Amino acid sequence: MRRWPDREHDERMSQQPGATITCREVVEIVTDYLEGVVDEPTRAEIEAHLALCPGCDEYLAQMRATLNALGRIPLDSLSEAARNDLVASFRDYPPSGR
Repeated sequence: MRRWPDREHDERMSQQPGATITCREVVEIVTDYLEGVVDEPTRAEIEAHLALCPGCDEYLAQMRATLNALGRIPLDSLSEAARNDLVASFRDYPPSGR
């Protein structure tokens, strides 16, 4: 199980639930959360944060909608050109200079 990568985690766990994780941290680990690979304290903290933060809650809803739409597209349904473009996009990510 994963937890968010923050060396101040233990110190912040004594704060109000949902306020000990930032919006940026939620965005960074939302995929792990959706895949169910975060540890229980992290999962609880994310869910408490989502209850307090309409922006992150909306982001999670958008990620779920995207995964529901795209997660069902079989690879063999893509044209060869589309597959090549997709592979090239990820091969060059992140773009140099960042």
